[in-house]
Amino acid sequence: MKADVLLGLQWGDEGKGKIVDVIAPKYDVVARFQGGPNAGHTLEFNGLKHVLHIIPSGIFHEHIANIVGNGVVIDPIVFKEEIDALEKLGVNCIKHLFISKRAHLILPTHRLLDAASESSKGKEKIGSTLRGIGPAYMDKTGRNGLRIGDVFQSDFKKKYDFLVSKHKQLLELYDYKFELKELEDKWFAGIETILKFQAIDSEIYVNDALNNNKTVLAEGAQGSLLDIDFGSYPFVTSSNTICAGACTGLGLPPTKIGEVMGIFKAYCTRVGSGPFPTELNDATGEGIRKAGNEFGSTTGRPRRCGWMDIPALRYAVMVNGVSKLIMMKADVLSHLDTIKICTHYMYEGKKINSLPYDVANASLTPVYIDFPGWKTDLRKVTADNLPAALENYIQFIEKEVNVPVSIISVGPDRTQTLERAGIMV
Repeated sequence: MKADVLLGLQWGDEGKGKIVDVIAPKYDVVARFQGGPNAGHTLEFNGLKHVLHIIPSGIFHEHIANIVGNGVVIDPIVFKEEIDALEKLGVNCIKHLFISKRAHLILPTHRLLDAASESSKGKEKIGSTLRGIGPAYMDKTGRNGLRIGDVFQSDFKKKYDFLVSKHKQLLELYDYKFELKELEDKWFAGIETILKFQAIDSEIYVNDALNNNKTVLAEGAQGSLLDIDFGSYPFVTSSNTICAGACTGLGLPPTKIGEVMGIFKAYCTRVGSGPFPTELNDATGEGIRKAGNEFGSTTGRPRRCGWMDIPALRYAVMVNGVSKLIMMKADVLSHLDTIKICTHYMYEGKKINSLPYDVANASLTPVYIDFPGWKTDLRKVTADNLPAALENYIQFIEKEVNVPVSIISVGPDRTQTLERAGIMV
């Protein structure tokens, strides 16, 4: 067996949580492979809305083993909050959730360092979620980090105190005022929750599952254009959000990657700072924001909204090796008479159809073509009777990126998901 990968193709917030929840019944294992509590995967069903930050989106299905992989960074405070909320809903987390021993911990001082660093940048802020993600990954690559496996060792507190002392020295350099005790009390309460769960060698677990013909879905967080190597640097996250991250974040060899399912919105959004060539700073952008309820599930910040960007989507498809596309929020554009798609950019007097190296500082002018809007309540359509205007919109995207669209989402609920004939996921 091979593991399928599901990931975002834009700047995050594409709707990965919903799709994982929809397709999860096909799988025996759902495993998160990177990111941390900066992720916010929203699931809606039975009239309820659930937001997951660290825990995989298969947790609501009893037959599925959910794994937090080694590539994830875990904040015990957020972890405990998620577990408490799920248990109130009757979800048996301890039975179905496993944590990699190699996953790194976010300390309270990581959060403080994140805030201090962002504050020091002034107008050059990168738009951090202030969850301590970056500092935690820095300690990981600097070989200073604490891991889940350390929690179960007798010298854990000694290791914790040593790392915190280093962080305090850095905070003094920032001249950042802080109060640590309240954060630490909550953090150690979260550690007590983690101790109730089974810590595993997740790379062995996942590969054994595949060798025993179990089906595995690797769940990504954020989006491909936020990848630390291939995103809009420096306005990126601190991990590899692309398909290769599933290999390093779960211990999967490349030869065991199966389908790569890429999720994108029918338009584009971005939270925080950074380049956004097709951004709409006008009434149309505001209308899309309101229709799509485009506010960050983690931060609550309003998302920047803009038109579909084919060069950026094509680039994300390329670096991920996407085999199937999933288009989200087609319903959000239903109120528009005309919908635009960016086909290429004008850059330094030349027409280009890919993102330049220094996209953060590049002056890109998007070139658009117009499509008629579908002006239809998509909650009442099926995959076989899509409005002609929407079908044309989809087919144009498929032709431009040379990958089929297998699923179209027309609303936030599980049931508002259409599978196109002959292109089943």
